[in-house]
Amino acid sequence: MTVQAWTFVMVGLSFALYIGVAVWSRASSTGEFYVAGSSVRPVVNGMATAADWMSAASFISMAGLISFMGRDGSVYLMGWTGGYVLLALLLAPYLRKFGKFTVPDFVGDRYYSRAARVVAVICAIFVSFTYVAGQMRGVGIVFSRFLNVEITSGVLIGMGIVFFYAVLGGMKGITYTQVAQYCVLIFAYLVPAIFISLLMTGNIIPQLGFGGTLADGSGQLLLDRLNGLSRDLGFHLYTDGSKATIDVFCITAALMVGTAGLPHVIVRFYTVPRVAAARSSAGWALFFIALLYTTAPAVAAFARTNLLNTVSEKSYLGIPDWFKNWEETGLLAWADKNSDGKVQYVAGSAIDGNKPIFGDGRGASGERIVTNANPDTTNELYVDRDIMVLANPEIAKLPNWIVGLVAAGGLAAALSTAAGLLLVISTSIAHDLLKREIRPRISEKEELIAARIAAGVAVCIAGYFGINPPGFVGQVVAFAFGLAAASFFPAIVMGIFSKRMNKFGAISGMIVGITFTAGYIIFFKFIRPDMNSPDHWWFGISPEGIGILGMILNFMVSITVSALTPPPPTEIQELVEDIRVPRGAGEARELSV
Repeated sequence: MTVQAWTFVMVGLSFALYIGVAVWSRASSTGEFYVAGSSVRPVVNGMATAADWMSAASFISMAGLISFMGRDGSVYLMGWTGGYVLLALLLAPYLRKFGKFTVPDFVGDRYYSRAARVVAVICAIFVSFTYVAGQMRGVGIVFSRFLNVEITSGVLIGMGIVFFYAVLGGMKGITYTQVAQYCVLIFAYLVPAIFISLLMTGNIIPQLGFGGTLADGSGQLLLDRLNGLSRDLGFHLYTDGSKATIDVFCITAALMVGTAGLPHVIVRFYTVPRVAAARSSAGWALFFIALLYTTAPAVAAFARTNLLNTVSEKSYLGIPDWFKNWEETGLLAWADKNSDGKVQYVAGSAIDGNKPIFGDGRGASGERIVTNANPDTTNELYVDRDIMVLANPEIAKLPNWIVGLVAAGGLAAALSTAAGLLLVISTSIAHDLLKREIRPRISEKEELIAARIAAGVAVCIAGYFGINPPGFVGQVVAFAFGLAAASFFPAIVMGIFSKRMNKFGAISGMIVGITFTAGYIIFFKFIRPDMNSPDHWWFGISPEGIGILGMILNFMVSITVSALTPPPPTEIQELVEDIRVPRGAGEARELSV
């Protein structure tokens, strides 16, 4: 069968599975809609958490970023993995013990303030919409290539699927759907990696093949071959870094603390019955996450090596069909600047702007005409970083069924996280705003209807951002992590570990942190993109890493304002003490001495 036929089969079967699970596990109460009735087993919750956390950025974009950035791309790997460890050890058990549905619920009760809850709701919605934009772009990319539709149409199809099982099933339906999605996405990620590792290095384990010797008889290490290809074409060495140390540190740190502040991940720890189960599910999730994350560097190196070998200095007429198929999506473009009919892929920007603009008709070799080619560079090829994982099986000439499987895996990764984010948005509006602030006497049935309506509206807004994204999938998600780091992380950490932190400090810190971080990102990405370079960044920190500075400002403002204002009420201080140390723990220690 053709690639498209296999894609229809794989995607169709996986979607039928997701919808069937959603119908079987649909929510019948607000408790099931918000936290799945707190009845999910740790292993199941760990798998669902892994699917929730491993978004399109992990499946589609991370290896693509590493393949183009080399060692610099490791900031995403370190930041996202380290962040989950931070979340599991530092926050998850305490938040579960507090026993609230959502992060705004925690902030509102811990800081004994309606205003604090409203600010937290606004931050949650802002962060979630930024994050979900990346997921919807990932959905559009997959559909545009493998179903031969426009990206806009692909996003609309994805919106319909997410709307169905997120609005119908709530957290209960999403939890069990995400278990199925994890199985699909991890199988789709590992199978091509194993095949390509065998073909290139003779090693069945991709992680070992990454540092292994090529199977072509040359005796050369894979990374040495990749470094040689990169050097010959004018790129910096794959194993060398070009980012400033301060920016590497800030991006990694922002991604770490941003992970610990993401509302859709934190709410996962309310779906298990006990605090001990929250710890256990965090460990299981880390195991399931590691299966993909330890494979990503190998996938990146395989994809980059095969791409350079396949296209550089090759005649366009002799290039495989995968190249021309991706060209039709607008995510890959060739501009024959010297009219020799060959693809010159070297260092430098092939086009002016963020994406190619195509004219009418075809060039002399049959290529799509690019009207915004950059005349100041000799590079003729534009490659969107988000296509590398999806195109990797085709570049390596793997069987068509594997190509279709990867498409299904990419959709599983994007849709699983999108569903979790949309649930955060809907519960923030229906539970934290409507029930807790506007209509306290609303019935459970009316609250459930409001949550589903809010989810439907959120799907539509998310679809718009998917059609008009502010950057690559991984880059957009990095912005969301930075916003979470600057807003939620200090409020949650200080709320758990500081009895002196009061509502005035928390509210001031969240407002300052998210305003500064969002303003910095908007300025360099939208208002003055021409200034988006290390020469103009504050202290050399990029928009992807600025969240760490926003977090520091949040801590400084929170601590200062709290010190200058009255302390929290006695009952709040006792509550904080009880979250960290269960009642009776002191007596138990004394008896054991």
